[in-house]
Amino acid sequence: MLKTLTDEHVSELKKAKFLLENPSVAARFAHTLANPIEKGMEILPVDAKEKIQGIAARSLEIALNTALQTMSDSQQSASNLAHKAATALSGAAGGAFGLAGLAVELPVSTTIMLRSIADIARSEGEQLQLKEAQIACLEVFALGGKVSNDDAAESGYFGIRAALAGAVSEALKHIATQNAFNQSSPALIRLISQIAARFSVPVTKKAAAQAVPIIGATGGALINTLFMNHFQNVALGHFIVRRLERIYDPIIVRETYEQLSTDEP
Repeated sequence: MLKTLTDEHVSELKKAKFLLENPSVAARFAHTLANPIEKGMEILPVDAKEKIQGIAARSLEIALNTALQTMSDSQQSASNLAHKAATALSGAAGGAFGLAGLAVELPVSTTIMLRSIADIARSEGEQLQLKEAQIACLEVFALGGKVSNDDAAESGYFGIRAALAGAVSEALKHIATQNAFNQSSPALIRLISQIAARFSVPVTKKAAAQAVPIIGATGGALINTLFMNHFQNVALGHFIVRRLERIYDPIIVRETYEQLSTDEP
């Protein structure tokens, strides 16, 4: 195994760091839809965040159970535009019903997003039939959101992966014994719960904007397009790192990553 990354791979890793460490979907929403989000947060019920986390967890369960079942391991370019168009349509439908439509719309858009994430993973050499690769796809939803009690060490890419590592390991051990995802498995429930806690942060921003009556179908499509674009970027960064970890010692990859700036490559 090589000890140091080539210049080409360092350049790829720098691109990955830019995609992973730059402004979150919440910041992008705030820049594009600042007033609707602010107004929407006032409209959301007091217990909305708890409900949204439940919807997020259920959406991840549904997506995991359906999104990857028909995808082959044949490596090919990712179809990002097609998936953006599909999630925009689901956002338009959900946006027309405001917050009430989230429980129906989010599982659909999350499933589309997971297929897009898996498509990107496959383009970076992941074998989608492996349960470890499928869990890595699911991790992207955690990498795209931060929770309020994150400290500096936990909010970065490798920090979030480390925070999830125990739950990921337990889930994979359980899956190995059954060779399938068992939605009632305590290990898988714990993992999905941890991912949902982070995924629900940008989902809450999305729900707040869609709660504003004037947003409607057009705004719902725009929000979902921003949403998809964010998670596609996070997925590309994540799977570039994982590809390099298959070539080099993961410790070397992390050390190199941490030395790089977050400036645009």
